Amino acid sequence: MLIIMIVVTGAAGFIGSCMVSKLNKLGRNDIIIVDDFKKKSKKSNYSNLQYAKKIDRNEFISWFEKNARNIEFVYHLGARTDTTESDWKVLLDLNLNYSKNVWRICTFNTIPLVYASSAATYGEGENGYDDNQDVIPNLKPLNLYGQSKQDFDLWVLKQENKPPFWAGLKFFNVYGPNEYHKQRMASVIFHSFNQINEQGFVKLFRSHRPDFKDGKQLRDFIYVKDLISVMAFMFENDMESGVYNLGTGKARSFYDLALATFKAMGKEANIEFIDIPIDIRDKYQYFTEAKMEKLINAGYKEKFHTLEEGVQDYVKNYLMTKLYY
Repeated sequence: MLIIMIVVTGAAGFIGSCMVSKLNKLGRNDIIIVDDFKKKSKKSNYSNLQYAKKIDRNEFISWFEKNARNIEFVYHLGARTDTTESDWKVLLDLNLNYSKNVWRICTFNTIPLVYASSAATYGEGENGYDDNQDVIPNLKPLNLYGQSKQDFDLWVLKQENKPPFWAGLKFFNVYGPNEYHKQRMASVIFHSFNQINEQGFVKLFRSHRPDFKDGKQLRDFIYVKDLISVMAFMFENDMESGVYNLGTGKARSFYDLALATFKAMGKEANIEFIDIPIDIRDKYQYFTEAKMEKLINAGYKEKFHTLEEGVQDYVKNYLMTKLYY
């Protein structure tokens, strides 16, 4: 008997677990969740979710090859996401070769595929932040994580055989519930909330460039609820395949972010500045802002949360209550 299911890799992680929850809210429980489930810090992300089967990431590729006829759609969100990772072999295995195997199986079995790329591929932004695919070969990521995502995008664009629909999503600065386990790699909002609770103030990075004031470095912060809404839209609607930016299209400063966090917590702002750590200083992006026309022209019309709206919801309904999405 043919059993139709959706695959979500990285399902124990931040974005992946939110995506499974979104699918549950849309009435889909026939989900294969894939991850390294040995990490106990991630267990609460998926313990209350509904799914059909849980598969360890090391066993998934062989399982997928045998069961692909039962799969309707794949969200490939699993990756090594630490931007300070210095072991290229880890990134090569998890972010490049693993992704190639997922792509090949989806292609051979005509299964639609959405995969996570990253705004880290844009590097310092010397080529802008336009998701025009002709520009992708010119991009110069600042770290090995970004390079692994860039290499997969380039490999995808060279493939003659493709899934019936595919989308590579360049995630910008994502924040929101279910990132409790991410430690250093969690969003600045998460760290700011904890600093305010514990110390009464927020530490932001000083600027080491004369064209930016302290704390006024700009990023495109996107609330995870908006991110998963876009991914759900791609499941439910016909649209053109390709690489798409996924931010809000509006860069905001870390200073604004800190003010919004204080306000959501009902506290007076108290902000201090520290030097950017040496190990990331030469890889630090001072400005990112997604060009979003491509996604909008493809039919996505929902409004994104403003930074203040997203922070308010995240702080009041998740961080303060310790709830999961």
